[in-house]
Amino acid sequence: MGALIERGARRLARARVFFGHGTDNARDESAALVLHALELPHDAGSAIYSRRVSAAGQLRAEELLERRIKERVPAVYLTGSTWFAGLPFHVDSRVLIPRSPLAELIERRFAPWIDAGRVARVLDVGTGSGCIAVACARAFPRARVDAVDISPAALEVAALNVRRHRLGARVLLKQSDHYRALGRRTYDIIVSNPPYVGARELKTLPPEYRHEPPLALAAGPSGLDSIRVIVSEARAHLKRRGLLVVEVGDTQKAVQRSFPRLPFVWLTFERGGGGVFLLTAEQLSALRPQDVRQ
Repeated sequence: MGALIERGARRLARARVFFGHGTDNARDESAALVLHALELPHDAGSAIYSRRVSAAGQLRAEELLERRIKERVPAVYLTGSTWFAGLPFHVDSRVLIPRSPLAELIERRFAPWIDAGRVARVLDVGTGSGCIAVACARAFPRARVDAVDISPAALEVAALNVRRHRLGARVLLKQSDHYRALGRRTYDIIVSNPPYVGARELKTLPPEYRHEPPLALAAGPSGLDSIRVIVSEARAHLKRRGLLVVEVGDTQKAVQRSFPRLPFVWLTFERGGGGVFLLTAEQLSALRPQDVRQ
């Protein structure tokens, strides 16, 4: 099997496919596809690489590699599964592929920014696959998590993952355009990985991104359409000592220009990634409509 993985890695490297939807190199990508084709767990251990592969198994692996190269389909969509914050998730083309550095913050239970013991309610805006909502429910076992998305198709996938992790009693999925369907509910933490790709950048993305739902990526001319709503209306849905945490990727400078009066804290991550800010309810309370620059 090891030879099959190495051969696949060479093919992927020659084809110059884009890595960034779960793996960052050709060998790991090839291994993920081969293990899936052979119906083997990703954590099977190094001894499995000496295993002999049947002709039928080789054919299945070759077919997956061929699709990955010719169609530029991200490997996660071909396997239908990925991991986030140490947890397995079903993923398909109805949702964005989880790859957010927020996973690391959730694993740390948002330390040192909040007392985990007092977190009772969490809101995930733009939940997609539900990975952030599920991971938060696991991180805060006494908390209820509301997970909203404007896409009914995305909520279908999120429902699969909520059931998979047996969290139906604590994770509520709701169709909503940002906060619109939430009434006056307030939360200890609002977390979001919203769409933040501007129109110009969207045209330059590698072909792999075209398989992801545009609704989960595109956010107007500057990439700020969703972020402006999330920030501007967050205070009304945060408890007195609540936190707002949002991933904005490469739009970090544009966000700072749009909200010049807000003292953003930009988080760093041991495993890499960035473009994630944190604001407290107190900091947001000083924001006025006229302070937001378009």
